Order: sequence, then structure tokens, then C-alpha cells
Amino acid sequence: MSNTVTLTTPISALIANKRRVSALKGLGMVSVGDALTYYPFRVTEPVPLRSIHEAKVGMPMAFAAVVRFARVIPMGGRRGYRLEAVVEDDAFAASRQVPGANCKLVFFSHKKQYMDWMSGRLHSGADVVLAGTPTEFNGQLQFTHPEVLTVMPQGADVFADSATASDSASAGELSFDTIPSQADAQTKSQSGVSTGVGVPASHSQPVQAVNALKFDASTAYEALQHVCRPRPVYHATSRISTEHIHESIVAMLDALRASGEAVLKANNPSDDSSLDSKNDLALRAAIDDVLPGDVIDSKHLMHRADAFAAIHDPQSTKAFHAALATLRYEEAFVSQISVLQERENAHKAETYECKDSGLRDAFVASLPFTLTKGQQDVIDTICEDMGRSYPMQRLLQGEVGSGKTVVALAAMLQAVGSGNQAVLVAPTQVLAEQHFETISRMVGKVSENESSTIPVTLLTGGMKLATRRRALATAASGEPGIIIATHAAFSKMFQAPNLALVVIDEQHRFGVEQREILRSKGEKTPHLLVMTATPIPRTAAMTWFGDLDISWLTELPGGRKPIRTFIVPEADGNMMAQMFIHIRRRIDAGERAYVVCPRIDADEADAEALAVAGGKTSAEASTSASSGSCSRGKSSMSAAGSDDIESGFVEVDDYDDENDDGIPREPKPPLHAVDEIAQRLSSLPQFVGVKFATLTGRDDDETKRKVMTDFESGKTPILVATTVIEVGVDVPQASCITIFDADRYGLSQLHQLRGRVGRGGTDSWAFLVSRAEPGSIAEQRLKVIEGSLDGAEIAQADLELRGAGDVLGDAQSGGKSGLKLLRVVKDAKIIADAREQAEALLKRDPTLAGETQLAGAVLDFTRGGESEILSN
Repeated sequence: MSNTVTLTTPISALIANKRRVSALKGLGMVSVGDALTYYPFRVTEPVPLRSIHEAKVGMPMAFAAVVRFARVIPMGGRRGYRLEAVVEDDAFAASRQVPGANCKLVFFSHKKQYMDWMSGRLHSGADVVLAGTPTEFNGQLQFTHPEVLTVMPQGADVFADSATASDSASAGELSFDTIPSQADAQTKSQSGVSTGVGVPASHSQPVQAVNALKFDASTAYEALQHVCRPRPVYHATSRISTEHIHESIVAMLDALRASGEAVLKANNPSDDSSLDSKNDLALRAAIDDVLPGDVIDSKHLMHRADAFAAIHDPQSTKAFHAALATLRYEEAFVSQISVLQERENAHKAETYECKDSGLRDAFVASLPFTLTKGQQDVIDTICEDMGRSYPMQRLLQGEVGSGKTVVALAAMLQAVGSGNQAVLVAPTQVLAEQHFETISRMVGKVSENESSTIPVTLLTGGMKLATRRRALATAASGEPGIIIATHAAFSKMFQAPNLALVVIDEQHRFGVEQREILRSKGEKTPHLLVMTATPIPRTAAMTWFGDLDISWLTELPGGRKPIRTFIVPEADGNMMAQMFIHIRRRIDAGERAYVVCPRIDADEADAEALAVAGGKTSAEASTSASSGSCSRGKSSMSAAGSDDIESGFVEVDDYDDENDDGIPREPKPPLHAVDEIAQRLSSLPQFVGVKFATLTGRDDDETKRKVMTDFESGKTPILVATTVIEVGVDVPQASCITIFDADRYGLSQLHQLRGRVGRGGTDSWAFLVSRAEPGSIAEQRLKVIEGSLDGAEIAQADLELRGAGDVLGDAQSGGKSGLKLLRVVKDAKIIADAREQAEALLKRDPTLAGETQLAGAVLDFTRGGESEILSN
């Protein structure tokens, strides 16, 4: 290990256990700084001291004891082993002035190597400190898998702080690899490497003492302090437990303290006093503050080093929550500095001044309907922005069906009328083609009254080579016109030298990096209009889209009727039958129906199902699945190289083996699949004579076009699809949508899917087929969407019920997210205060020249976190 440890030191330089390093890397921890910002999601209450005589079944406790007997028993036909040990606490009970007693400890494992290691620790005569929750079995008190710390014999009777307690260094501090996991023990055994406890391959019974045992603590007091203090709990995986995460991070803090102590001694060599390596000054010397000193003082915050120590190794729950408040404010402050700087930088760029409104006005006049007041106001605002000398950056938030496309086309025609180019980027091939057909038709009416034709060009990744080359050549010519594109617009081949306006539809599907690629395509910085129907609470939008001006379209065009929404329990056969009868009646009336399923195939965990669950593109999921590296958690949505992106569920896996406390969960029922439901429905008597079609992200472009054409024409009036239809699919005749496994989706996505119907002015219905347990959070979510059509209200409820993952990115992803603690809704006041403080600092020091640590933190946030926040 290097003598100097910093926040940038790789974890692999500190931990020799490659399996541990790999497991930490899987959670996003590569450097020491990554580990310190992998925060626990809660802290346990302190564990009380009780003797065995004072034990209460079901109540956590800690005590010191001596092992009197231990044995390992094979479990025969069940496979695996059971370790039983009997301990007594006479000395510890005497210190509490109560009678001594004994109890049983039980451990189960199918890994013999783990049992060898544990039985070596619990040899007869061993002094141990135990913590756990007692149960009663056959009339005897029993602890199942308690926490075990071994104590040096000479300190076994030291139960309180005393001058006789030896320095813990004499026994050795808890090291990174003190307690191997079951997998670690197995690997070491197979490779012929000792686990460090010298346990023989076969047990004599009872288990004998082992000379090579390494002790965890020098005194019982030290061990009791360790097990009784509040314990942080981390999001863990099957590869590494929360205890091992905690152990690793605490050891990194100790390494930083040692480096800080060396710095302090180097700066003051004449100081002969012995500085305790755990002194706060040593850690502060290794970890600099990020926030300005005046902000820390005025807000009564902790030093960053103290906050890291208190959140990862808390002495009390009060200290833990104080650290949480400090680090939460730090996130708010850094994020707001980043957003404010981005806004200021945008105003310094040179852009195209688009002031000719002739084409725009002609387009508005040609419309067969009257714009809503909201649409007209937003168009006027956007066109005013485009006439300025610096680029517009505007977010247009609108309900599903509120007419955002008309607003975007008006802005594009202002750019074209001023002699420039405009590009609209859609997230899917289906949506891009629909935009192309709609815009071509609407622009054609304008061209009839104008002297020249307005070219509209389609560019997608699925086009034939010759057609795509012609589209690229048209864009590269720089001639005024409109380009409708998918991700093909992000390729190096796409060039538009006179690009004055970039419109991004469903902006949450594209990262900030891709947004910036498009803005660099022209000779000047183009104006930017990003649109979304994903409902975002206003406070959240103003916070995280602070670099963009925001417009809202809340008024639906005339003639639209409210969508009636019903929750249908899948187990209720009568209600399911009535739903199918209703759908058949609407089909007979000439209408259409969508049926949405989360998976493609019923018999495999296919890539698309993983993409939906994990928030990945289909292409990414395919790669991940093939390499065996599919993440258990939600990952930020990247849009690299696929025209079809299908977005996320609330639940990631079909089931989790354990919850955050390690308690086994019941498996969730398997997700419904497109093929399965299409076959099931087509066999029902309600749908005799009705043709079904299926649509998934796996279908090629030609198949998608044919399926949508047949659906619109009524040849196949029922379309069973994945969430590929979520965005922008516009079939006016569609009046019913049935969503299977609705309890496994986020509310914002359900709201989006529901918006696929009712676009033709007819009555419309949404059926949410659910297997949610009564009273569960999933049922609460569905009741919210059943009772509301207000997107902002739904988004607020979604955030409050399950956090910011669905709308604004996962708050504890463990990856490179810039936000890990800040809660968009609950911390609105903190964010507003941090924004005021950030504005004041930037007025005094626009370049942060006097705040180098803050400038570095802002840069890290901008590179790693902003793309996730602003793209999600």
C-alpha cells in the first residue's frame, strides 16, 4: 500500500482480496472517494446490553460469553451443514449483578469452508462477544446467525472502559479481510490458500481450539462497543453484504486518517506529542471541505471529513443524521452551482437570430382548428427567444395530447423561414415516421400558399443505405428545411451546417451528452427546445432543469374527453371477463385496443424484459445479458445506438432473494409476455373472429410499419405490444388500453401509456390489470392514477411513494450519479436555500477561483451526475 492515501486512490491498491474489489466495483466503487460517497440508506438503532438471564425473545441484544461446546452436523438429505454452539455468560452476568446462564447459537450453510471458518472461531473456551435477536426453540433460548467477535483471552473480563484496557493496536485493528464471506472462504479453500484460521479439513467433534485464530478485539469492552453502536445499512448484492461494505469503508477511513496524521507530523515535525490516528484532525488533513467556510458556519454544518466519519461509522444516531444533513446540503449546493454555471455559459454563445415569422404565421393560419391559448402563448414565447442573439434553451412540459408537436412545428418553421435548418429528434423509429407523415402533411398545406416547397427529410438508422445517403446529403447541403431523425442524428455522418433549431421529443430518453452533440453540428450554437409528456412536479422541474426556461401546456385541445381508468384484479375472473366483453364491443364499433405486456417471451428472461426492468436500451440489455453482467439495480437510461428504447418498471427483478435486512422474500409472480397474452386472448370466446397483432422492440422496421398500418386500418384491431408504444404513437381510433402487470410500473409511465387512447375525441378507457397485494404500496400507486388525470399530481405522488427514480433518476444508484442523498420533493426548501447561496457565491466569484475544491466537485458532478439528472 502506498504511504499516501487520498480520495482518488484506487480501492484495488488497498484491498488485496480481488473478489471483494470486484464486488465493490459492481456497486460503482472504484476509488476511495467512490466508496465514501456510497452512502447507507438507513442506520440501525443502538443494540442494548443484556445478559442471557435478561434476554427477551424477539428483542435485539448484545453480551459477552465463553464458548463451552461447539459441533458441526451434516444435514444429510437436505445438503449443507449446521453449526451448534453452547455459550455461557457467568462473568458478564456477574458484572451486571444477575445470575449467569447459557444459550445455544445456530448457523446454517451449504458451504463447508464457511463452517470450518466459523467453527474455528467458536472453539471450546473461546471468549466472544455476540449480538443478535434471540428466539426460543424446544424451550431453550437460541440465537440464529448472531454477529460474532472474538476477544483476546487477557481482555475477556474487561466489560467497561478502563485504564487496564490495552491499546487495540496490540491485537490488530479490524482489517479489510478479517471476516471472509462464504464465497471468499470457498475460493480460498479451492485454491489451496489458508482462510487465516487454520481449521482442519475434517472436524473432530466437539470442535477443538485453533492456535492460528486472529482476534477481532483486545477486550470485551472494545468488542461490545463495536456491536452495540448504531450500524449503517447499505444497499448490498449477493456478492457482498452490507457488513462487508461497512467494514471496507471504515478501513478506508482509517487509511485516510493514517495519511492525514503523516501530513500533520510532516507540517509540524517539532511536535513530539502522539497524535491518535483516529483524531478528527488527521481525517480533516486527508479530506478537504467542498463547501465555502461561510456557508458551513452559517448553516451549522459539519466538516466534510467529520460527516463522512459520522455517516459511515456513527457513534450515535444523532451524529448519523447530522452528517446526513451536511452531505445532503453539499449535494444541493454543488448541483445548483453546476446548473447556474450552465445557464450562464449558454448566454455567452453565438447563435442564429430567427426573426422571420412569415412561414410560422402561414402555418398557424392553415390549421383546421384554433390553437388553445396555452399553445399560442408558448409559440409566441419560443419565437421571441429565437430572435435573440444567444441560444434559446427551453423545456416544454405538456400533458399527453396537449399539442406539443404543433408548437414544435411552429418553431421549426420560424427557423426555416429565416433561412436555416431545424431538426426534430424522436426516440423511436415508429414515432419518427409518424412525425414525418404528420409534419409533411401539415407543411404541404403551407407550401400550397407559398412560392416554394418546404423540404421535410426523414433520417433513421433503419433506412436503406441509398436512402440514408440522400437524407444525409440533403442535411449537409445546408439548405433551409426540416429534418426528422432518430438516433441517427447523433452519428458523425450527420452534418447540418445551418442548423438553427434542435427539437428533442421526449427529452428524458436522451442524455445531455447527446444533446450537446447535436448542438455542435452547425457553425453556431443552435436554439434548443426539449419536450416531454413525462409528468414532472413543478418544484422538481424548476430545480433540475434550472439551465432551461420552462413552459407548461396544461390545456387539452377541444373535443378531448377524459379517459376513464379502472383497476382490474387479475384474480377476479368476473371483472376480467366483463373487461374483455367491453373491449369486444368497442372493436365492433370500429375502434381499436392496445394490450401492453412487460415481456416479449414467456419462457425466457429476454433482453427486452431486462431493458424494461433496468431502464436500458434494448441494445444495451442484449449486450449485458449476453455477457452475464446485467445489473440488479436501476441504471440511468442511455440512448446509444438504438432507435427503440423501452423504459422502466418499479421492480427490477422478478424476485429479490432477500430484502435489505437479509430476510428472504416471497418470489413475485412471473411477468406477462406479449406472445403468451396474444395467444391467451385470441382463444377467448369474447374475441372470436378478431385478429390480433403483436409489436415489440425486437421487430424490424418493416414489420413495425406493417403492424401499425394494419392496426390503424382496422385489419388487426387489437395490438398486443411492449412499452414500445409508450411514446408518441397516435391512432385516433384507439379507445381502450389494457396494461398487464400494471402494479410493476411507475405511475409516470402508466400515465404515458394511458395517453395512447382518447386522441380522436371518442370515449376512452384504461384498464390496469394488477396482482398487487391489498394495502401494498403498489396498490396505493394504482389508486392514485385511477383517481387522477393530472400529470403533475401523479408525478408528485410517484415521487412521494417511491422516490425520484422514475422521473429524475435513482437517488442511490451506487454508480456515477451526482445525487445520492437529496430528495427532490422533501428537500425542496434545502434546494431553494442552496440555490440562493450558490447565486450569491457566483456573483462574488464567477469562476470559483477562490474555491478550488468546490470547483472540482462541480466539475465531477457535471461530468457524472448532470447527464443522469437532466436526462431522466
